[in-house]
Amino acid sequence: MFYLAAIGFVLCLFALVGLMVQLLRGRPWGLRARAMAFAVAAAAVWSVLGLALVVAPGPGQWAAFRWGDLLRAAAWIGFVLVLLHERQPGDTTQARPGRYIVGASLVMMVSVVVGGLAPPLQHAAEMDFIPAASKVSLVASLCLSILGLVCLEQLLRNVPAAQRWGITPLAIALGGIFAFDLYLYSDAVLFGNLDPVIWSAQGSVSACATPLLAVATARNQKWTLNLAVSHRLVFHSTVLLAAAGYFLGVAALGYLVRFVGGSWGPALQIVLFVAALMVLGALLTLGTLRSKLRVFIHKNLFKQRYDYRQEWLRFTRLIAAREASSDIYVRCINALADLVESPAGSVWIRRGNSYRQVAQWNTPRVSDVEPVDGALVAFLQRTGWVVNLDEYRRAPARYGALQLPGWLAQSTSAWLVVPLVAAEGVVGFAVLMTPRVRVELDWEVLDLLKTAGSQVAALLGQIEANDALSESEKFAAFNRMSAFVVHDLKNLVAQLSLMLKNAQRHGANPDFQHDMLVTVQHVVDRMNGMLAQARLGARPVENPQGVELVAIVKRVCELKSAQRTGLVCHTAEPVAAVGHQDRLEHVLAHVVQNAIDATDAAGHIRVSVHAERANAVIEVVDDGAGMSTAFVQQRLFKPFQTTKETGMGIGVYESHQYVTSLGGQMIVDSTPGAGTRVRIVLPRAVVAGRADNQSFEPV
Repeated sequence: MFYLAAIGFVLCLFALVGLMVQLLRGRPWGLRARAMAFAVAAAAVWSVLGLALVVAPGPGQWAAFRWGDLLRAAAWIGFVLVLLHERQPGDTTQARPGRYIVGASLVMMVSVVVGGLAPPLQHAAEMDFIPAASKVSLVASLCLSILGLVCLEQLLRNVPAAQRWGITPLAIALGGIFAFDLYLYSDAVLFGNLDPVIWSAQGSVSACATPLLAVATARNQKWTLNLAVSHRLVFHSTVLLAAAGYFLGVAALGYLVRFVGGSWGPALQIVLFVAALMVLGALLTLGTLRSKLRVFIHKNLFKQRYDYRQEWLRFTRLIAAREASSDIYVRCINALADLVESPAGSVWIRRGNSYRQVAQWNTPRVSDVEPVDGALVAFLQRTGWVVNLDEYRRAPARYGALQLPGWLAQSTSAWLVVPLVAAEGVVGFAVLMTPRVRVELDWEVLDLLKTAGSQVAALLGQIEANDALSESEKFAAFNRMSAFVVHDLKNLVAQLSLMLKNAQRHGANPDFQHDMLVTVQHVVDRMNGMLAQARLGARPVENPQGVELVAIVKRVCELKSAQRTGLVCHTAEPVAAVGHQDRLEHVLAHVVQNAIDATDAAGHIRVSVHAERANAVIEVVDDGAGMSTAFVQQRLFKPFQTTKETGMGIGVYESHQYVTSLGGQMIVDSTPGAGTRVRIVLPRAVVAGRADNQSFEPV
């Protein structure tokens, strides 16, 4: 009986706390909402007083509980009277039972005052843990229970039939509570004292009625209060309550183990406690479990899924972090992915005439590029929609003429494509992977993703603009440096001119010949140094033509084989591409030279050329030092970015710009310590005409 009473009051308290949380969800703040909140609070206080009486029985605790019981019944009756007093929505015919309400209120107040002030009887031996109550107090409680049932009957009688759907759960719940109190106190008045067995079930009955009150509250939104409850507070409170319930269960199990374990009981109890702590720690660190709990709370306890203040503060802090080791692109992926419980993603940014993957988080790298005039980018630019790939696979007609690129259509884990739209258009897009827990993509989620995507687009657009300005400033500095180079060249030309003039008179002098050789060597060294630092190469002015790549590859390999014995050239059959012969030779020579610089004397370099459908591909593979993924994605194709100690980072930028201008691609796959593979993909050309008079035409 003691345990039944304690469990009943604890369950009732938890149920009422949950009901109070539901009340705090709503917007209106009227008389009904205040009355409902007061009744729930009074019932919660009554549950605490009942639990205190069971744990530490005494006259003071019993008196406090009796006051709480009377106030609880009066609060629920008052709430019903408020519903009777206020006209229901759509009720234009029924009159308010004013006299009845006044009379019921007077009876209620008199019952509370008389019942609370009536002194308890002396302690009765037949009661296990509670004192006896006076008959006056018991009659007061009996009157309140009868009054509650009568008020509920009047409420159902006066509510229009169309609105009884919302009132019925309330009537069942409060009717059950008042009916049980009627049985409890009529038995007590008849026999002169409370039956402890019946009384011990009072808390459990109230706990069983609380879910019906929650249903009624959900059906009547005007009963709810306009209080702001933090999603984070509810989440952590739920976790705390769950952990408390977990430890209560462990404690009960430990008591059972100690009771039946004999001499091994204490040791097994310690092992059980330590194991329970480990299991709890593992559960609390599971991202999937946290995600499921967060989604469950947001869906069932709040009208709005997100606490926008907290979400926006977290979003801002994440993308504004200043850690040197934190990549801004990865932080943007995290900020978007956390909104929908996604564990992975990637971001694509426009670079030139295509969109490239510049960063990824927990996803493989994709080397493909998305053209600016592709179907995906055009769809994002035209609609600004968040593309749900699961929905697209089920019903592609909803997205009109959208055709997914191959790299995206083949990805089974891709879930959402979030456009990053700024004032100037689509800056890029983010691809988010399947979430840890199922997330319903309603209008609220989609609007939040689009808004967050716009913020990310503004940030990344500003970063790209700053990078472009920085590059422009570096080019301006490079142009200023060119003036000094020209000045040095003029000095070198002056030295050579003076030497030639003096050679006419002193050419036969051995000392002059020695000085001449020293001067020439000095000039050569100075010019080689300037070329190594500032060589940009001349851009061809003529239109691209079809050129034979095999001959270019062979010439470059012959030239570079003197520097590296491990250089291997593989050419199978003639392959022609659109371009300029001298410019392509310069690009290939630069790529091969980079491979030579990146490998040691025992390293291997392989150069090959072959055709792939409508493209011609030159491939340079080495097993040298390699580069990091972040450098390849974000810095390799930018000017003045290099991994060499003496390099200037111009060659790769120039080569990439030229290949891109031909409609081709430079695809770089590199791993630190394992080597690099560079693929120069060019539009293929075919050989037309006779063998002695060949010409090339694009495919």
